[in-house]
Amino acid sequence: MKDLALSAVIGVFQVVGSRSAQPNQLEAPDLGRLPLDWRGYALLLVGPLAIAVRRRFPASGLLATMAATSTYLVLGGSYGPVFISPVIMIFSAILYGQRLAAWLISAGFFLFVVVYATWLIPEPLGLFHHSAVAAYLLLTLTIAEFTRSRRERLAERKRVAEEETRRQASEERLSMARELHDVLAHNISLIHVQASTALHLLDDHPEQARTALATIKQASKDVLTEMRGVIGLLRDGAPRSPTAGISRLRELIDRSGLDVTLKVVGDARPLPTGIDRAGYRIVQESLTNVTRHVPGSAVDIQVTYGSRELTVIIDDDGTGRDSDATAKDPDATATGGGNGIPGMRERAAALGGSLSAGPRPDGGFRVIAVLPLSDLTPSPASGAPTSPVPPAGIPASDTPASGTPASDTPAGAADQVESVKEHN
Repeated sequence: MKDLALSAVIGVFQVVGSRSAQPNQLEAPDLGRLPLDWRGYALLLVGPLAIAVRRRFPASGLLATMAATSTYLVLGGSYGPVFISPVIMIFSAILYGQRLAAWLISAGFFLFVVVYATWLIPEPLGLFHHSAVAAYLLLTLTIAEFTRSRRERLAERKRVAEEETRRQASEERLSMARELHDVLAHNISLIHVQASTALHLLDDHPEQARTALATIKQASKDVLTEMRGVIGLLRDGAPRSPTAGISRLRELIDRSGLDVTLKVVGDARPLPTGIDRAGYRIVQESLTNVTRHVPGSAVDIQVTYGSRELTVIIDDDGTGRDSDATAKDPDATATGGGNGIPGMRERAAALGGSLSAGPRPDGGFRVIAVLPLSDLTPSPASGAPTSPVPPAGIPASDTPASGTPASDTPAGAADQVESVKEHN
């Protein structure tokens, strides 16, 4: 529609402008101009018609415009607005990908002008005129090339920005899916095991079944709360409940229903958001695996704050598989396989860290995660303190007063990692 409007405007302007310029040029015999007839008016409209279809036929339109303009000059038409259409069509040919055609046709038109101005008019023109025409054409071509290059750069920048936006959206969706998996897997596994325990104890020990039912109630409440937080993050860009982090490990341990010992080495301090959440989720997934496969096992968790990395070690002794409730009810642990360990590895790798998981030489299972602390920006929503004190809920007595310095990786951690890898 824009091209049709531009074509109409240029057509009217060329016809009216050429007719207005004609009287003065007819009075100058040295110009050799002749009155416009039907052929002149028809040729004046060829360029505007080419403009109307310039997007579909940029090269053909330019060739037709130059041919019509050349014929118009040979027939003695008045100088003036007739040269507007060639300029627009040169621009169009270059902008729509016909660069070679634009340069070749422009060069051919320049040769025609040289021949025309030298031998086909009463007063031949010299080198100055030819140089001016060449400069005019070169300036038009150069500006068109610059415009094309700028448009391509802007289009590429926009494409890269859109790809980056899509990539970030994909990563956000993956992150949310992982968060939902961790939240649901942990709490539903806990509910499943506790429900099995409650069913086993209901007839013989109803007072003990009450404890399992209370755990189920709390676990269901927790999963709803965390899901609201994740959904709130999707809707509003900010969680409605405290973000999962190392500072909330004690809450996680208290509702796991397992015998867990937590030890913190080094000076606890605020952590980057990604590291804080990943450490929490790795511990959560490890406890989920214990609940699924060896409920009742004792678990030791060690969190070490180093100067450049956070190390999390989760050990279970593997002795809980034959507990009374689960031994008599095999379905208590038959929750199926999961994506837990690969998911934990993906979390660690995404942050530039590493994770090893495998059986221990003396029985049980060990998970070791090493997460780099290159970004020291603390998590604003993690609830972690702003001064280097133990996270909320972790007793200060669990933090050794001496031994491994806060700036070091826990003693023997590298050997432990190698040991776990050997048993994978």
